[in-house]
Amino acid sequence: MDAAERHLRAAGVTIEVVDPESEAAQSAMQQYFAELNRRFPTGFDPGGAGAAHDVEGMRSPRGAFVVMRDDDNVVGCGGVQRVDDATGEIKRMWIHEEWRGLGLGRRLLGFLETVVDGLDRLVLDTNSSLREAITMYERSGYTATERYTDNPYAHHWFEKRVTRSLGKSDGVVKSRRGASG
Repeated sequence: MDAAERHLRAAGVTIEVVDPESEAAQSAMQQYFAELNRRFPTGFDPGGAGAAHDVEGMRSPRGAFVVMRDDDNVVGCGGVQRVDDATGEIKRMWIHEEWRGLGLGRRLLGFLETVVDGLDRLVLDTNSSLREAITMYERSGYTATERYTDNPYAHHWFEKRVTRSLGKSDGVVKSRRGASG
């Protein structure tokens, strides 16, 4: 597929809130964990809970888990869960390597920033091996903050102030399609 075709296909990718235990969510997280295992110098072990870790926190109304799809193929995922009344944490953010460089990561991050109502601040952590993610977070307005987790794989911690949004019917946006949203 040439560059123009890739960009056209990317414009049609949808973002949908799903149950974090759904087949699509579990498949995406397994691909994400496998990539981390390949890229981290020490490998990656998601622990005994694996993809089930943090599942309850990524369900409405405390959070959300989303997948990005090209037709029936999952090409990305991410979640957000409340840390406290005003703070959410972005987790498990991943774009399939064949779909990178098309703006999908930035679209996914933007969706995650707004999917849960009532947040004033978002935090996230990442590994230094994920340079492209660090660059994207910085370009998206995230700034370095103090360590806030005991995640053994995290080397960088970020935060961003966001505008509190209230009034959606159940606190979670359900889906969004295309480049505009």
